[in-house]
Amino acid sequence: MSQQGKRPLNALQKAINKEVSVRLKMDLEYRGKMTNVDLYMNVILVDATEFSGGNPSANYGKVVIRGNNVLFIKINHLADGVLKAGREPL
Repeated sequence: MSQQGKRPLNALQKAINKEVSVRLKMDLEYRGKMTNVDLYMNVILVDATEFSGGNPSANYGKVVIRGNNVLFIKINHLADGVLKAGREPL
């Protein structure tokens, strides 16, 4: 695999222990601290909140998400104490 093809995974690995949002194919979203991610985009989140239709629906201590259900992962950054969505610099 070319170096260009590995860049998104590198960005995810750099985001370990950071706040992320994980959107699933079934229109659910989980937000929490990503503690692990692998080559298949299997993700472990802690202190996760489940969102359905944009509204919080449940809180979980730990969530394991299988990579084939993931639509996208958004890395959230703290700026001036406010959570802002963004991308990890490549």
